[in-house]
Amino acid sequence: MALSVRLDLKQSQSLVMTPQLQQAIKLLQMSNLELGAFVEEELEKNPLLQRDESDNSPIQESVDPQQASTDDNAGSALEDINLNTQENSNSDSIDADVDNQWSSDTPGDQTLTGSGGLDNTSFNKSGGSGDSDTFDWEQNLSADLSLRDHLLEQINLDIHDTTERFIGTHMLEFLDESGYFTAQSEEIAQSLSCDVTLVETVLSKLQKLDPVGIFARSLSECLALQLKERDRFDPAMEALVNNLELLGKRDYQNLMKICQVDQEDLADMMAEIQALDPRPALAFDQSDAQAITPDIMMKRGLKGKWLVELNSDNLPKVLVDNSYYAEVTQMGLDKESKHYISECFQNANWLVKSLHQRATTILKVSTEIVRQQDMFFKKGIEYLKPIVLRDIADAVEMHESTVSRVTSNKYIATPRGIFELKYFFTSAINSSEGGDAHSAESVKYKIKRLIDEEPPTKILSDDKLVQLLKNDGIDIARRTVAKYREALNIPSSVQRRREKKALI
Repeated sequence: MALSVRLDLKQSQSLVMTPQLQQAIKLLQMSNLELGAFVEEELEKNPLLQRDESDNSPIQESVDPQQASTDDNAGSALEDINLNTQENSNSDSIDADVDNQWSSDTPGDQTLTGSGGLDNTSFNKSGGSGDSDTFDWEQNLSADLSLRDHLLEQINLDIHDTTERFIGTHMLEFLDESGYFTAQSEEIAQSLSCDVTLVETVLSKLQKLDPVGIFARSLSECLALQLKERDRFDPAMEALVNNLELLGKRDYQNLMKICQVDQEDLADMMAEIQALDPRPALAFDQSDAQAITPDIMMKRGLKGKWLVELNSDNLPKVLVDNSYYAEVTQMGLDKESKHYISECFQNANWLVKSLHQRATTILKVSTEIVRQQDMFFKKGIEYLKPIVLRDIADAVEMHESTVSRVTSNKYIATPRGIFELKYFFTSAINSSEGGDAHSAESVKYKIKRLIDEEPPTKILSDDKLVQLLKNDGIDIARRTVAKYREALNIPSSVQRRREKKALI
């Protein structure tokens, strides 16, 4: 067959991953602190951006548990932006697949496969915020690890039970600057509608985390935790720790009598106490520590509905200074100045619209999460519904990757406390009656409750637990019950029978 050269035309569709679209995706997954810093930077370098000082009412939606909400009417109070520059002819999507297919011939000419949901504009590469030709090495330097991140990483690794991990993450919010746990177990149990014993179990696990002494409820308990770690918590040391007020008064005679030691031993024990850290959290740099400010506020409305609204204090409010733009364009500017003003106007319009879209997307996703987790907010953690990203994505007609970005580093203030949105996604256990599936966390809670209520003369075996759970409509295997029981640190029926017989 003879070889020949020919010229063919081929038409295809692709979504261009412009620098502007990349930045829009980054905006969606930014926390409120990161977003605020980014907007401040844009205000400094863009003369056509100005703060919106008007006191707008917060964007909110009413959640009816019986009806899904997929209408995008949350942003009706905001004014649409008309992007009328020449460069604004392209239409990109913020709702793109996270598994992007890249064509990396040039750094600025990257493409991916996806579906459109937001009309964005082509972002000029010469702009400061969209320049992808230069690599910022400073953004890839490792940052100092905060105490919260350090503890959260350990919780995810050391606490295998999802319900306990959920409770432990919630208890993180009650640490003071010294590392002491300031809440009462009864308060946590009441807010989450769970047993106090379960909260105490989680607290005991949290007190084993690093730094040693964290989550202590008093100075005595903090010192005791550190002494136990060093294997020095003998009866004499325990008596000394329990009588710190006498140590403060330097009442050494009473201390020697209470601890049953001589003067030399007491001096050694006091030296050990002085070597301990009474404020374990101060080992971490607290200068950048910030209290969690919720992005979404949730409260009860009329007729059993939930009102979900964006926290207006966290929303950056910026406007495009159209009057200044009109005034500048009427001046006799050279070509370079006209290009700069046009670029600033384009970037300002893009930022205002992207912030609007980000706000409405967060509200839409959080509203659907509240609707699907209605029973959790009403009755507690036992009724936490098993949902995954796809459940929310299908309901709000978005891609799973968009829902994943929205739920990362976004917090909602509820009547049961402040939670990160991603913690409402849990695994599922099928229903034996063909109905709705059950959350793995709620099943574990039911197993623990059944075992706690079992009489000493009638210990429940794993097979009996399976039968009782199936009577409640939970289709679960015996090996799954055994796995959940072990995750809860509950011994087998044989061991429980021996223990309970010894107590009779």
